[in-house]
Amino acid sequence: MLVQLARQDVGVTRTEADLLTLLRELDDPEWLEWPQHYNRNDAAALFGSLTAQLEGDFATRCAAERDTQDSSEYGRVAVPAEATVCGTRIVVCVSKFGSLALVCAENPGAFLGAEEAQAEGELDATDLAKVNRTLVDLGYVVVPEELLECDYDGPSQLPWHVQRPSWWHRFFGTF
Repeated sequence: MLVQLARQDVGVTRTEADLLTLLRELDDPEWLEWPQHYNRNDAAALFGSLTAQLEGDFATRCAAERDTQDSSEYGRVAVPAEATVCGTRIVVCVSKFGSLALVCAENPGAFLGAEEAQAEGELDATDLAKVNRTLVDLGYVVVPEELLECDYDGPSQLPWHVQRPSWWHRFFGTF
């Protein structure tokens, strides 16, 4: 199965197997909250560029939460609903690991992924392509929400409060 990272106009496609291999490569049980050579300043600069680019692309101010504590997620940028074609907020979550990014309509888990949000008329393909293009141009790897919701089978001991660990918990969850 091919997973489209940023639609045809960007031309970046990876298989689900390739993305799972990447997730497994990034998974180090000794470094749960961030990778061994994590540089907070580099992450902040890249995230700042992402926020600025999305604000320019959508001609609006985007809310941004950064440097999330006790989490493997670095932060989130939200494109306000008023700036999107469908009137639904677009949220971009960025991990502290490998520049992984997740794009979702409204919030993570609000839909079973971008395809479902599009099918329900809540996420416009042009808006999604715009966000994905920005992410790919900045060097992020976009991982579909559907893949991140797969059961986690890596070596790390995830927090006790997680009932059914998923790859989302590993790379975007709290500790």
